[in-house]
Amino acid sequence: MSSRLDDVDLSLQIGDKKEYNKTLKKWQIRLLGLQQALRTSGHALLIAFEGWDASGKGGAIKRLTAPLDPRGFRVYSIGPPTDEEKRHHYLWRFWTHLPAVGEIVIFDRSWYGRVLVERVEGFCRDVEWQRAYEEINSFERQLADSGVLVLKFWLHISDEEQLRRFREREQDPLKSWKIGSEDWRNRAKRPAYLTAAEDMFRKTDTKHCPWRLVSAEHKWNGRIEVIKTVVEELESILGKHKAEPVEATEDPVTGAT
Repeated sequence: MSSRLDDVDLSLQIGDKKEYNKTLKKWQIRLLGLQQALRTSGHALLIAFEGWDASGKGGAIKRLTAPLDPRGFRVYSIGPPTDEEKRHHYLWRFWTHLPAVGEIVIFDRSWYGRVLVERVEGFCRDVEWQRAYEEINSFERQLADSGVLVLKFWLHISDEEQLRRFREREQDPLKSWKIGSEDWRNRAKRPAYLTAAEDMFRKTDTKHCPWRLVSAEHKWNGRIEVIKTVVEELESILGKHKAEPVEATEDPVTGAT
C-alpha cells in the first residue's frame, strides 16, 4: 500500500526572506479580517496540529495567531492526560475546550493521540485505539454539522531533517528545552508512528474533515501553507460574511512598517 506521506513534495520552499515576509504579511492581514467576520457568522473554527516532533507546529501556530485579536482565540498544548481527565472518555478533555460561536481554538496535538502515541506506546488497549477511528469520525461529524470548521494539519518532514533539527536544538542554549530523551525515544520508533499515521489518514480522512498534509521540510513553506489554507477555508464557509482585505500600517509580527 502506497504511503500518503510519500506524495508530499518536501522540496517546496519560499525564495528568500523578503518574499517570505511579504507573503506571510499578506495572508496574516486577510486572516485578521476573517477573524472579525467569523464573530458574527454563526460559525467557529477548530484547528488541530499533528506531525513529527520538530516539524514546526509551534512556529506555524505562532505565525497563525500573531495578527489575531487575542480575545477571539485560544491555544491548547496537549500533553499526557491528568488524573481527572483519565477518569473520563478520552474525548472529554477536548469537548470541554471546543470553540464557542465566533471563536477560534487551536490544539497543538489533539484527540488523534489515541491512534498515534497511545497506540504506539501501548497506553491503551488494542480494542480502544481500533474503535477510536469511528469515535473520532463521529465527533468531527457532529462538530461540522453544528457549524464548526475543523481543519486538521499534519506537518511532514523527512527523517534526515528531523535529525538535523534535533541536533540543532541540543546545541542551541535557547532551544535545548525543546529536546529531551522522550523525543529521541519517539524518533527511534518512527517506523511504528509512520504505520499508525498512515492508518489514521486512511480511516479518518473524510469529506467533511479531510487531512491537510503540509510540506514543512522548509519551515517558511510550512507556515505559509498553513495560514493560506486557513484563510481559504474560512473564506469558503463565510461566503457573504467574507471580510474585505484590510490595510496594515505595520507588520503584525515584527511591528515594522
